Amino acid sequence: MRADPITSESNVPKRTFTVSGHVLTAPKAAPGLHLVATPIGNLGDITLRALEVLAGADVIACEDTRISRRLMERYGIAADLKQYHEHNAEAARPKILAKLAEGGSIALISDAGTPLISDPGFKLVREVTTAGFDVFALPGPSSVLTALAVSALPTDRFFFEGFLPSKQVARRTRIEELSRIDATIVMFESGNRVQEMLGDLADIVGQRDVAICRELTKLHEEISRGPVAELARTADQLETRGEFVVVLGPPAADAQAMTDDDLDALLRTSLQRDSVKDAVAHAVELSGRQRRAVYARALELARETGDG
Repeated sequence: MRADPITSESNVPKRTFTVSGHVLTAPKAAPGLHLVATPIGNLGDITLRALEVLAGADVIACEDTRISRRLMERYGIAADLKQYHEHNAEAARPKILAKLAEGGSIALISDAGTPLISDPGFKLVREVTTAGFDVFALPGPSSVLTALAVSALPTDRFFFEGFLPSKQVARRTRIEELSRIDATIVMFESGNRVQEMLGDLADIVGQRDVAICRELTKLHEEISRGPVAELARTADQLETRGEFVVVLGPPAADAQAMTDDDLDALLRTSLQRDSVKDAVAHAVELSGRQRRAVYARALELARETGDG
């Protein structure tokens, strides 16, 4: 029997996993990088294919070995866990590429959910494909899609934002930009900022509907739905422990375009910190108006304030 290309024969872990007390044998995973989705809370939410690949891979690259080990222990997988996260990625990528060059199989997982979605991995996948190695994606749990499905908001078009800026000025600016997108918006937020975030949403998007999803698929899963303003008023009663996905509904079909006064206010604010060119680009994006008209108005306002 040929020795494993990454580890010596004596060090190859037993390629088995356990499901409901039954020990199953996994074949050696195919050479290449395997992107494996793992549970976002409930450890039962994992596919048989994912378990087979995790048991059959030579190495599992993960964000936090302590978190990933819980999953391995649950399913009796003897895995070689190696850290891969944003702080060590530059040093870890060459080692992963070297193992792939030897014909090895590597599974990439995040702490929870689908790898690369607000998690490290994009640069690794790019370098692996550029080097000519295979990349396989194993679909599975995703907090983005789970929250979207349970939100009771339109799902035909959605935009994934990830985390908003932590500073309020930058966060409010970004919310203003997002408010012009005619789609449902999916955002992540930490417990210590979710109340402030809801207040900013209420100030900027008015009565649009929102779903606040906390601890999805976990024992204390909690989902609140309603108008943004209403949920913002009771935000101080929220349990802030845990992880949040906030789903914001799209603008109403009859939402009015930005008024002239609102456009002027936006341009004046932008012109205080940006060039005319940048202020116009920002205003065109938010207002949906034609650039020529916005540019002409920006020049008028700049002349009025002596900035032209």
